[in-house]
Amino acid sequence: MSILHMLYQLFFMPLELIYSFGYGVAYNLLGNPGLSIVVLSLIVNICLLPLYKRADAIQEEEKETENRLRPWVDHIKKHFHGDQRYMMLQTYYRQNGYRPYYALRGTITLALEIPFFIAAYRFLSGLEVLQTASFGPIRDLGAPDGLLQINGIAINLLPIVMTLINFVSSFIYTKGAPVKGKIQLYGIAAIFLILLYNSPSGLVFYWTLNNLFSLIKNLFAKLKNPKKVLTILLGVFGIVLVVYAVCFFETGNLKHKAFIVALGVLCELPIVWGKMKNRLHLSLKLPAFENNYRLFFISCIALILLTGVLIPSSVIKASPAEFVLATQFFSPVRHILYALLLAAGLFGVWLNVFYFLSGKSGKRVLELGAGVTAGVAVIDYMFFGTNLGLLTSTLQYESKMRFSSLERFGNIAVVALAAVAIVALFAYKKQLLRTVFLALSIAIFGMSAINIFSINSAMVGVEKAVKSSSSEEAHFTVSQNGKNVVVIFLDRAVSSYFPYLLEENEYLQEALDGFVYYPNTVSFSSQTNISSPAIYGGYEYTPEEINKRSDEKLVDKHNESLKVMPYLFCENDFDVTVCDPPYAGYQWIPDLTVFSDHPEIDTFVIDQGQYSIFSEQDRNGSKIQMWERNFFCFSLMKISPIILQPHIYQGGYYYDFDASEQNSQVMEGLSKARGYSQTFMTSYSSLDALRGITSFSSKENGTYLSLYNNITHAPMLLQEPEYTPERVVDNREYDAEHAYRTAEGLPDIKLSTKDQVQHYHINMAAMIQLGKWFDCLRENNAYDNTRIIIVADHGYCLNQFEEWTLSDGEYDPQEDLMYYNPLLLVKDYDSKGFRTDRTFMTIADVPSIAMEGVIENPTNPFTGKLINQDRKEEGVQYISGSDIWDVNTNNGNTFLPGPWYSVHDDVFDVRNWEKLDVH
Repeated sequence: MSILHMLYQLFFMPLELIYSFGYGVAYNLLGNPGLSIVVLSLIVNICLLPLYKRADAIQEEEKETENRLRPWVDHIKKHFHGDQRYMMLQTYYRQNGYRPYYALRGTITLALEIPFFIAAYRFLSGLEVLQTASFGPIRDLGAPDGLLQINGIAINLLPIVMTLINFVSSFIYTKGAPVKGKIQLYGIAAIFLILLYNSPSGLVFYWTLNNLFSLIKNLFAKLKNPKKVLTILLGVFGIVLVVYAVCFFETGNLKHKAFIVALGVLCELPIVWGKMKNRLHLSLKLPAFENNYRLFFISCIALILLTGVLIPSSVIKASPAEFVLATQFFSPVRHILYALLLAAGLFGVWLNVFYFLSGKSGKRVLELGAGVTAGVAVIDYMFFGTNLGLLTSTLQYESKMRFSSLERFGNIAVVALAAVAIVALFAYKKQLLRTVFLALSIAIFGMSAINIFSINSAMVGVEKAVKSSSSEEAHFTVSQNGKNVVVIFLDRAVSSYFPYLLEENEYLQEALDGFVYYPNTVSFSSQTNISSPAIYGGYEYTPEEINKRSDEKLVDKHNESLKVMPYLFCENDFDVTVCDPPYAGYQWIPDLTVFSDHPEIDTFVIDQGQYSIFSEQDRNGSKIQMWERNFFCFSLMKISPIILQPHIYQGGYYYDFDASEQNSQVMEGLSKARGYSQTFMTSYSSLDALRGITSFSSKENGTYLSLYNNITHAPMLLQEPEYTPERVVDNREYDAEHAYRTAEGLPDIKLSTKDQVQHYHINMAAMIQLGKWFDCLRENNAYDNTRIIIVADHGYCLNQFEEWTLSDGEYDPQEDLMYYNPLLLVKDYDSKGFRTDRTFMTIADVPSIAMEGVIENPTNPFTGKLINQDRKEEGVQYISGSDIWDVNTNNGNTFLPGPWYSVHDDVFDVRNWEKLDVH
């Protein structure tokens, strides 16, 4: 974290963000990289026009002052020398109210251009969508244009055109100015020619458009009635746009064409407004309120604290360890600092630059705009869009962002009322409005401080977990002669999809030889923290039984469940290895020290990126870069009216066109995508690494191996039919041929939502990767003597089977029974073939299945009770419907209250389910 990097984040990154969002909106609407650059140039220059207008006025004032003072200044310089000259000049300047540093005001336009040039250069130089994209005669917007060919030598024409326009503009602008001023502008034009000559043509095209805009601006400054001329030209341009869209625009789709037509119609509005204004005597002038910088400043402070500190800290506080790199530990408070710098740069630096360069009416607009924005931002963040599901460490929601019509209209109504109230207070009670915003800023600061304190407190346990997980490289040995037991925990593996996966993929039918599939299986919750203890400890660790032990902490009971099977197998002469025990120590990165009282147990963390296909440096660097930008973008999304939030969110990449493809995947429909989900790649790679970290021995005592993997909890579109991760995925042809997935004895299913498609893909990928490891066991004569259990803690709410829900009316994800139907597959010793068994099972059966025949009368080492399936035989099973997965919140002695359900015998018969009022 260097000072220079922080300064860039403060001064230049906000501008780069504006470029990113401006280009992103244009590209989404037009679908054409070249036209998007034109729109971006127009957006930026129109926004900067008031600043340049004010800067030009200041420069004119400076020129007039210099011309007025020059005769006497020249006289003094001619007749006086040394200290006497200095004193005379200082006195003369003071008498005329002038200070020598005022001369710097003449460079204000250049001072504005430089940061915008740097931001544009950074944004457009390596923009991926420009690579190989053509526009008119330009063949590749991502490379120098090379439009002129002379004797086989390519000459870049665009930089030359740009410089010529610059010269013409400078000539008009400096007419009548001193030679020194002319030389300065011509020199700058030449410097830009040198700097940009070999730059990508997209960047040069953008800067050429900027110079063209500057030339037009200078020409208009010489006209007697520039507004009238501009209105006419704009009207003509609008007609040209409509004709172009209707007759000549071929790329993109109907949406893009409609946008160009709408843009053309908008260009006619100034003419329409002028006619209406003259006939109806309308006016858009604001009332003559007095300027109040203190109100503007306090509004900016509230926005800075809200977007730069409170919202990012609230996200990190929910699960601090998710925002820590297991191989490069540092506090996630660092991410808050970068979000704060971005917020301070946008609202504190650049908004204030606009304010101080604006006239009185412009200042009033900015004061009112900042006040309304701050008030609406707090309302949007606190009361709307608060239940959007699980947010990943890449700041992407696992489910699609959805808002009901009632939510949209309600938000619009509340926001409108709030805006009207703020405008009224702005007009008549500014002192009260200042007080309200000051109190708001103090409250935001206080909440942020509490969040940061909580994060720092959590870091003690996180750091301990990180250190315990990185002590040595993972390895384990499988016996070729003894009886091995392997329990593979696939988080959120969807049982309902498994028959369709098996039907589609012939390889799985071979790889899973000997397995029994138990479709009639139920979990005890839809959340890992509540459901997983039963997988490791059996029926004594269902949420119902855990809550009965109300005098003990949840974390202690959870840790106890994780140790039940490892301790029993260890005591029975098995070599024991435990990998990634979920929530060990109630830490996201498992705290392996919970097993420290049994040092003979090998413990490893292998599902935190240690085996990623990307280099550690690239992976960590790209993720840090993503966090530096997107925490603030997430804040901008959360403070926006919910009708705008999906457009800012953009599927979780926030218009980051240069987002590292290692961090997130951008989907283009249900069959196309680009990039990678880092969460998926981490888990996919760790499964792929199993063959490399597994060794084999001829020893007689067996191995107990417990593996946890998150692959089925990390949605991503994969390349069919192999279901492999690819930089660019295009499944249109395959999906057209396989519109419906089939399975014998089951209804055909259509994957019609993003969640359904992605979960089908990742479940298939998980099975294929495990199949490869099973092949490795076979090749080394260690498959038949190995009992393998594949289990999930829960399924997922995919709304794939409409009738399989407890919801009476509107769909409730927590009452989608797919959520409570986890995958359960068991391969016993020397078993052959594949079969399906519809016996009623629960995930708490795993320990008794694992120890059957290898540990006689297994007894829980912590409670002294036998581990068996007697509790299931009693009939009804009780399921927690709580969705409080966060162990930083749900960490008392009993699980926080939530709905409960009961089920018995057949999970597929809705009549066997009952929603309980109290349990």
